Amino acid sequence: MTAAQSKTDIKSQGRDAVVFVVDDDKSVRDSLERLIHSVGLKVELFSSTDEFLARGTWPRPGCLVLDVRLPGKSGLELQAYLSRANSSMPIIFISGYSDVPMSVRAMKAGAVEFITKPVRPQDLLDAIENAIARDRTAYEEATALATLRAKFATLSTREREVLNEVTSGRMNKEIAAELGIAEATVKLHRANVMRKLEARSVVDLVRMVDRLASPRSGL
Repeated sequence: MTAAQSKTDIKSQGRDAVVFVVDDDKSVRDSLERLIHSVGLKVELFSSTDEFLARGTWPRPGCLVLDVRLPGKSGLELQAYLSRANSSMPIIFISGYSDVPMSVRAMKAGAVEFITKPVRPQDLLDAIENAIARDRTAYEEATALATLRAKFATLSTREREVLNEVTSGRMNKEIAAELGIAEATVKLHRANVMRKLEARSVVDLVRMVDRLASPRSGL
């Protein structure tokens, strides 16, 4: 991919993304800032992990370009901290040392890329494009799941019971017998469930229940 293509591809993702750079070398920070600005992305610079953490919150989508060796907390320690905090921010490591065990450790912990200094601009731009795309997808999925949770919260206890029976494959008559209510009442609750969850079919309901039951849903 050429630099021109990278510039176009990254810009096509929108100008809302932010790239955070943590490096204790000012000349490196300034160089990366110019490169990232050249493709139309916002960038914020930090000289240490503590300075980065002091920011408090991070806009989405975005990614973190992180030096491995830093004063105070190292880049790997920051990665571990963010993991414990359930942060899904993609991390691109940069390092002046070609340390295979270190790079393997970083990648196994979920880093998008591990790039050795001096950084080739195209390598970094490709990694940033990948990271932002990944974070945008994760953010959209999290937003959709939050919306689904909110819809699910509007269901009454009886509607949840009916939902559970419907997604287990039972017919209205069977559900009525199981819950000890009239079949007409089952149909009413079933219609309410479909409306509240904005489902078009039982297949939609099954998919929604599966998403809510996923360990990543937090329910």
